[in-house]
Amino acid sequence: MSRISVLDLQKKKADNQKIVMVTAYDFTLARLMDMAGVDMVLVGDSLGMVVQGQSDTLSVTMDEMVYHTRCVHRALQHAHLTADMPFMSYQLSPEQALASAGRFMKESGAQSVKLEGGERSAPAIARLVEAGIPVVGHVGLTPQSVHTMGGFKVQGRDTAGADRVVRDALAVAEAGAFCVVLEGVPMDVAAEVTARIPVPTIGIGAGPSCDGQVLVGTDLLGMNLSFQPKFVKRYAKLEETIVNAVHAYADEVRVGAFPEEEHSFTRKTPRTVGKIY
Repeated sequence: MSRISVLDLQKKKADNQKIVMVTAYDFTLARLMDMAGVDMVLVGDSLGMVVQGQSDTLSVTMDEMVYHTRCVHRALQHAHLTADMPFMSYQLSPEQALASAGRFMKESGAQSVKLEGGERSAPAIARLVEAGIPVVGHVGLTPQSVHTMGGFKVQGRDTAGADRVVRDALAVAEAGAFCVVLEGVPMDVAAEVTARIPVPTIGIGAGPSCDGQVLVGTDLLGMNLSFQPKFVKRYAKLEETIVNAVHAYADEVRVGAFPEEEHSFTRKTPRTVGKIY
């Protein structure tokens, strides 16, 4: 089975077929997502929060992104693999962006890279596309700008903000991004962007009109039940399942019920116990 390409994803918009994207950070979860038939897997710099326990994404390094993306790459047989360019790996100049993305593509196995920012990131996106590197744009709530935005807040709720989101999306698409993530924007703004740009939009907290949707895999699986943003729908509650399973294991170990004979090995020939000289 061949991996989904940039052209396949663009055709889905033309054919009015929704795109399914999930975020994963390791081989095991990525393998299961691929088995489920998702179209895209994103290795997000959100690993800083989900995997490392940080309060934001800013401390994630290029080495860490390459490592996790390489792990996910080994798991995928079907889904398109894209990955986040970490904070300050592309903001200095288009040439810095090209050098960073070139290393990323060579070392990680990613099929494309994702950059945050609209008009300000358009020159970097154009430079990457010119060099033959496929780019996913990301506008609206951009987590690498969390301090500028005053937190993880919905963008585009007033007229000026909505206009800015639309301008950013248009700039990213014009620069050559083959799809655009819309995060944390009102659904009417996302619908306008989706109608106005020729490339697919992938929504997260952006309503149903986008050409596709993305959720973090551990969020949709309910692996942290204390984290419940408005845009997340849980399709399982694995936190409860996992904790109960580990409790059962611990109880059996403590009373000597595990392991049993069926979980143990025997010798092929009996061993005579005696002195060892």
